[in-house]
Amino acid sequence: MDIFRVKPGRRVDLSEWDTKASPDFTPEKADAKKEIAKLLERLDELQELLYAGHSHRLLVVLQAMDTAGKDSTIRHVFQGVNPQGVRVASFKVPTPEELDHDFLWRVHRQTPSKGEIVIFNRSHYEDVLVVRVHNLVPENVWRKRYKIINEFERSLVAEGTTILKFFLHISREEQALRLQERIDIPRKQWKFNPADLKERELWPEYMRAYEDALSETSTRWAPWYIIPADRNWYRNLVVSKILVTTLEAFDMRYPTPAENIAQYKVE
Repeated sequence: MDIFRVKPGRRVDLSEWDTKASPDFTPEKADAKKEIAKLLERLDELQELLYAGHSHRLLVVLQAMDTAGKDSTIRHVFQGVNPQGVRVASFKVPTPEELDHDFLWRVHRQTPSKGEIVIFNRSHYEDVLVVRVHNLVPENVWRKRYKIINEFERSLVAEGTTILKFFLHISREEQALRLQERIDIPRKQWKFNPADLKERELWPEYMRAYEDALSETSTRWAPWYIIPADRNWYRNLVVSKILVTTLEAFDMRYPTPAENIAQYKVE
C-alpha cells in the first residue's frame, strides 16, 4: 500500500495519480468484495483490541472533492466495529465561539482518546483548502497554516496518536456522473445541493490547493495517502488494508484478566 503514500518532500501533481487505478489487485468486483469482507472482519477484531487495551489512539482524516465518497467510505469500512470505540467528527461552518479561537481549537477538542478511533469527515485541512479557494483569508495567513498543521500533528503523535490521512481522488468526469445521479435518481436527490455545481466550477483551483496541501503536509509522522476513488470497491479495499496493516503493527494484546479468574463461578 506504500504506492499510495505521499513521501515527505515530494511535490504532488494530481494529474499523475490515476483515479481509476487498481494496482496489485486485478480480480473482478465480486472477488474484491470477498477480500474486503476478510479485511473488515479483521478490522473489527483489531478495533476491539484497541478499545480493550486502552493505550493506543488512531486518527483517520478523510478529505475529498464532493461525491468522492467520504460518507460511503465511513459507512462501508467501519460497518462492523464497536460504536463505543469509534467516533466520527465532521467540521461545518465555524460557530461564533469557534471563530473567536485559533483555527485548530475546535479540531483539537475532537482528537481521539486512548482506545479510540476518530474519523474526521473533512478536517482542519479545510482551512488551507476552501478558505484558500474562496479567498476567505489572505494568502500570507493560509500559507502559514501548513507549518502550524504539521507541528499540531507532530504533537499529537508525540503524545501517542497515530494519524492516517486519506485523500479520496476522484476524476472530474466521474464527479459529473455522480452529481447527475443525485439529480436523476429519487433516492439520491436528498444529497443534491445546487451549491455543489458552483464548487465544481472551481475544480482547477481546488486541485492546486490540494496539491499544495498534500505536498506540504505529508510527513513521516502523519502521511497522506492518495486513494483512487473512481471505483468504490477499490477505494474501500485500499483504505481497509491500510487501516488493518496500521493496527496490526501496534502488536496489541488483551489486558491481563483478574487474578485467579478460573476460581470464579457464576451461580
